[in-house]
Amino acid sequence: MFVTAVLLFLAPQHVSGQSADVLTEHRVADIRSVGQVVVSPAGDMVAYTVIVPRRPFDDPDGAAWSQLHLLDVASGVSRVFVGGEVNVGGVGFTPDGTDVLYLARREGDQARVLYSIPVSGGESARALEHQTSIGNYAVSPTGEQIAFLATDPEPEVRKSLRAEGFKAVAYEEDVRFSRVWIASRVEGGMSFDRARLLDLEGNASSLAWSPTGDRISVALAPTPLVDDDYMHRRLHIVDPVSGAVVARVSNPGKLGATSWSPDGRHLAFISAETINDPKEGRLMVADATTGEFRDLVPGFEGHFTLAAWPDESTIRYLADIGTETEVGELGADGSDRGALVEGGQAAFSSFSISSDGSVMALRGETAGHPGELFLWAGSGEPERLTNSNPWLDDVALARQEVIRWTARDGLELEGILVRPLNEVEGRSYPLIVHVHGGPEAHNRNGWLTSYSRPGQVSAARGIAVLYPNYRASTGRGVEFSMLDHADMGGREFDDIVDGVDHLIATGLTDGERVGVTGGSYGGYATAWLSTYYSDRFAAGVMSVGISNQISKVGTSDIPDEMFLVHNRLRPWDDWELFLERSPVYWADRSNTPLLILHGTEDKRVNPGQSMEMYRHLKLRGQAPVRLVFYPGEGHGNRNAAARLDYNLRSLRWLEHYLVGPGGDMPDRDLDYEEESGTPTAMIP
Repeated sequence: MFVTAVLLFLAPQHVSGQSADVLTEHRVADIRSVGQVVVSPAGDMVAYTVIVPRRPFDDPDGAAWSQLHLLDVASGVSRVFVGGEVNVGGVGFTPDGTDVLYLARREGDQARVLYSIPVSGGESARALEHQTSIGNYAVSPTGEQIAFLATDPEPEVRKSLRAEGFKAVAYEEDVRFSRVWIASRVEGGMSFDRARLLDLEGNASSLAWSPTGDRISVALAPTPLVDDDYMHRRLHIVDPVSGAVVARVSNPGKLGATSWSPDGRHLAFISAETINDPKEGRLMVADATTGEFRDLVPGFEGHFTLAAWPDESTIRYLADIGTETEVGELGADGSDRGALVEGGQAAFSSFSISSDGSVMALRGETAGHPGELFLWAGSGEPERLTNSNPWLDDVALARQEVIRWTARDGLELEGILVRPLNEVEGRSYPLIVHVHGGPEAHNRNGWLTSYSRPGQVSAARGIAVLYPNYRASTGRGVEFSMLDHADMGGREFDDIVDGVDHLIATGLTDGERVGVTGGSYGGYATAWLSTYYSDRFAAGVMSVGISNQISKVGTSDIPDEMFLVHNRLRPWDDWELFLERSPVYWADRSNTPLLILHGTEDKRVNPGQSMEMYRHLKLRGQAPVRLVFYPGEGHGNRNAAARLDYNLRSLRWLEHYLVGPGGDMPDRDLDYEEESGTPTAMIP
């Protein structure tokens, strides 16, 4: 595709019938956002992806498109490099900054291919093909070699047998490993071939070439199984010529991002503190020769998420601290930590720095807009350079604020409240509590509206929305994130009720009109609050949630992760506890109308969890219950139609019981056509 100069973004083309005043479910389905951001080595260009949702009824159903854009830092002009119906990922630059690299499966490709395109413009060209899809990759400092990941091909005999109807699968045995390959550059061009396999033991999931070009860091897990990937990935330093492992970094638990120092002597990496730490969030530095490492900021009451080296003695980091994010620097020995970008300007989720660290591209969001491209040029505040949804500038958005309350045991907690739009002082309003998953996750003070998060859509209809960061959330250090261990469904969910009580005490919330929703662990919370605490909740929407802690262990792909960083017990250690912390056990208490949503291909939380919840409530017959399956979807919905259905269906259910007539369930079928006119707040 030829590169052409365009405006940064165009507004959605299908605006007829849409309100220009408030956010609706259909407009949420239109929202674009910036995805990956990568700055060139010289800091003069930024490559970034734009996530463009498909339109139900107009586009073939599927996940959102991902398009490639390139921004010239000096002029501020952005160009579409690869647009249309494409899925671009793995964006990077060649070491000399002359070409942009990206991964995609384009017309005629049998698998995902590495493409290159000159920053000056022109056609994309295949830089590297392989028998199977190319995963992560890293270009050597000279640009003469490329290391990449690719999964083993399926044996031909199995393909032949499957074509004859023999489709039996040996569960957790029919797995294919991801391997490390190295290809050499073809003289006179931007293409690579003659790939050779490195004989490494384990499943490779990430890699990075050292700046000195003599070693590669590789993360290896014992098998491709998710539990091993979560809990047992360890860093290895590999000789790219012989394939020998020259050093091992025995990170103590979950592993996050890694970064080489410019002199190749050290590796910064994000790691769990111990094997029982629920989330990688400690900033470690390892000696690349011996593998020995140390925690640079012991006791840090936050979670580090990224690290990079502007020079050999300094590390730049991104960290979550409470509901805010901080970009800062510290010495490679842990000294002189200080913020470059204070929290509160935007919630940043990633960054990329130039070779000398003087230019930094960031992905950030605020309460007023989803993820956008920001640029920091050595001092001051980052400047926002994109506007993916210009139509949002004309949408009335409700006020969003961080709130704090005290749990019944004295623990100080915080969350984010989206207040009702056009709120009248002294009036009480319905409330929806949205519970995040994990629980090793948290809500940042950024954009909080999506197909599964009610946010501004409900606020526009006079319903407040609370996003609680209950105990075991991230952003407040290791100790806080471990406060739910061996206490699943206990004090962590009491915290949510205490947050609701706080809002009732302020007068904002009508205690008789409180709903709850969430996915995964948030779905577990929804099921628990709709049964054990049913007298407190007037409606619930449970998505891909846990209903039976005993059968969850037997049907999930992460039983070891659940044991090591959450439950700290096996079911046979305390059958009674696992049973009593299961929402199905408390089904006799439930008078809360519950909508249950689940993808049929969910491997994390088996769809049977939702079936159990439905059946136990249905047999009791004490409150309306409906179970909706999404064929082909997994642990959350990816495709446009399923996302729109989820958003329309869940909000209709909550509004029906919080502000509508209540009683019998709303009709099973939905009208997917967008309503014309301006929705108004449902609370007089």
